[in-house]
Order: sequence, then C-alpha cells, then structure tokens
Amino acid sequence: MATLVEFSVSTEQFPFGTLFGTIPGVSVELERLVPTTESLFPYVWIRGASSSEAEAALKAAPETAGFTQIDDLGTDGILYRTAWNPDIDGILEAIVDSSVTLLSATGKRDQWLFRLRVSSHGALSEFRRRCQDRGIEIEVARVQPLQPTDRTDGLTPAQFEALELAYRRGYFDEPRRATLDELASELEITRQSLAGRLKRGHRNLLAGLFDLTQAADRLQESPS
Repeated sequence: MATLVEFSVSTEQFPFGTLFGTIPGVSVELERLVPTTESLFPYVWIRGASSSEAEAALKAAPETAGFTQIDDLGTDGILYRTAWNPDIDGILEAIVDSSVTLLSATGKRDQWLFRLRVSSHGALSEFRRRCQDRGIEIEVARVQPLQPTDRTDGLTPAQFEALELAYRRGYFDEPRRATLDELASELEITRQSLAGRLKRGHRNLLAGLFDLTQAADRLQESPS
C-alpha cells in the first residue's frame, strides 16, 4: 500500500543555505521536481524576500547553476525555475535515485519539511539508506498509509491523493499553476487516468456534501 511519509532535515543539509543565512525571514517551497540527465530543475516559491534579495542569494548559492524568474506575486511570493549544480549530491539526488515521489518540500530558517509518497516499506528503507550513504540525517515525523479518513469520506486513496496534489500544485487556481500532464507525470499515471480520478473524486465529495446538507434540512423541517 502507498504510504505518506513526512520528515525534516536541517537547512545545512539542503540547498539555499546561503539564502536563509542572508534573509532570516524567508521561506522556500519546492513547486515541482523534474529529473533530467544532468541536474534537477525544480520550480521554487520564495517568500519573505524581494526579487533582488532572492536573486543575489541564488547567485551566491553553490547549489544553483542558473535560474529564471517565472512570476512575481509580491507578498504571495516569487516563482523561479532553478537549475541545480549536478556536482552537489544531497537530499534531492537521494529522492530521485529512490523509488519515492516528492509531494511537497518547504524550508524555513531552521529546517526543511518534506512529504513523500512511497510505494512500499522497501522503498522507504532504500531512501533512508541513500540518505545515510550521503551523511544526511532525516527526522521522520509521520508515516501514514494513504487511505480514506473521516475527512475524506467517499474518496478512495487514489482520488484523495490526486485531489490533494492538484490543490497543492495550483491546478484549481486562476490562472492555473499546473497542468494535467504535469500532475499525471508526478503521479506516474496517464493524463486520462488522472482526469478520471479528479472527476470521480469531485463527484464523491459533492455527493457527501449534499447528502449531509439534505439530512440537516430534513432534520430542521421535521416536527418537534
């Protein structure tokens, strides 16, 4: 069964240490992780810093091999596409080299918080071993099977995972910050399968909402 894993690492063990050192109030969120043959090109949101401050720190960081500003939303953050230095071997390479999927990563002054989807206990063990081989200390905060809970009544684990990823990646934003193709690639399914999961997930959520609403209306209308 697929499992959700949340863990943290210190900022010294992850890129953008220079950024945190020069701008203490800043936060960074990985928007998307895309492996290539030479390096990693994640989209990152930087909040709590001006574009000049962020770009000065990015230029000084040894982990970055280049960057391009995609959007500047002021207090909501600045979106960059950043190329990682292929000679820097760390947590990102451990993720890419393992059978895990990065769902989210957010960094602040003291630590980075990661959320992964792993397909099995063996995949999680493999990831932890790769981190140990690189001298990376991770602190696991939560390991939870992906299954329906009280707040996801009517949703299958796959539907919940698809809806959560689409929400976090900005698929429902206007304008959209992610496409079906990008989300499907991250979940390692086809575009058609993802569209079906989102459609069925929406239907199940609405069915639960209207059933509860109708039940409440009937209770209010019933004679005392």
